[in-house]
Amino acid sequence: MSLASITATDAIADLSRFDSIVDARSESEFAEDRLPGAVNWPSLSDGERAAIGTEYKQTSPFEAKKRGAALVARNIARHVEGEVMAKPREWMPLVYCWRGGKRSGALATVLDQIGFRVHVLEGGYREFRRAVVAELETLPARFDWRVVCGPTGSGKSRLLAALAAAGAQVLDLETLANHRGSVLGLVPGSEQPSQKHFDTRVWHALRQLDPARPVFVESESKKIGELRVPEPLIQRMRSSPCLWLELAFADRVALLLREYDFFVTDTAAFCDRLDALRTLRGNVVVDAWQEKARAGATADVVRDLLEMHYDPIYLASMNRNFACLGNLASTVHWDGSEAGLVELLQVGHQVHVVVAQRLVHEFVEFVADLVC
Repeated sequence: MSLASITATDAIADLSRFDSIVDARSESEFAEDRLPGAVNWPSLSDGERAAIGTEYKQTSPFEAKKRGAALVARNIARHVEGEVMAKPREWMPLVYCWRGGKRSGALATVLDQIGFRVHVLEGGYREFRRAVVAELETLPARFDWRVVCGPTGSGKSRLLAALAAAGAQVLDLETLANHRGSVLGLVPGSEQPSQKHFDTRVWHALRQLDPARPVFVESESKKIGELRVPEPLIQRMRSSPCLWLELAFADRVALLLREYDFFVTDTAAFCDRLDALRTLRGNVVVDAWQEKARAGATADVVRDLLEMHYDPIYLASMNRNFACLGNLASTVHWDGSEAGLVELLQVGHQVHVVVAQRLVHEFVEFVADLVC
């Protein structure tokens, strides 16, 4: 059998050709970022890699290589016994490490000698990362974007989810970033991906889209939580047609209380998060909000946050960055009718959408009905 290699460009052109994508790097390297769909079979664990590196520098490169070889052999044997025994002869994996060198080479050699059709990624993850960064410069320009705008709590994320469920093309950046796009947007107990992994998620999502059909996306800022949205994507969004979604203020408050129910039930977490606003709003204001929250008046705090913080900042940002908002061609009073759907989703149309004055649960229901 011959051990084949493949360039990053050729590999990512169609990753689905491989039956498995195997990352031979350590656990922490894998956690930071990896190829889409990859599984982690470390040739050396984090602890083993650190110990061998120390021995290499402080004792002897030769002795370190011997010890490293023994560890790699044991780890590969464990992967073969645990993961490979049930694989058919036709199984074709893509194997990579950091630079396509010893770690992936050792694993690939064993798999190749067994008789599998192994491919090694030339240049490893490093070349894959370079390819992702390069493609993120050009991919956003291929698509016809429709930017869903509207103040906090107007139902933008719910509309995107309903559109996706109905078969429309959607790029949900907040889901990819694991963050709801505001100072309160991180769900307690969860973490955002690394910047590199967020880039890979965005890149992979873009590659699944059809340039012949419009793509709906929410009007995000340059950062979602701690993560930066690729600049070419931000610029493309800001020059694209907008759909302005408007919901009655009381319904916006109710919708936010429903979507952020974990803050309603966990007052301490809510108050901790409010501390992030002290620099912008001052200690007196934030202290008052926290006192209201502890007294059970979370809805009052949400109203204050919308009026004093979110709405002014969002409107200023939108007017500054989304020039197309000044060209909204017409107003649609969105009542769930089929005619409203046609006008709302008309390609190339700039629309101001006023959602009917309804209770939040009814709004959610008719959004789902409208796009199905």
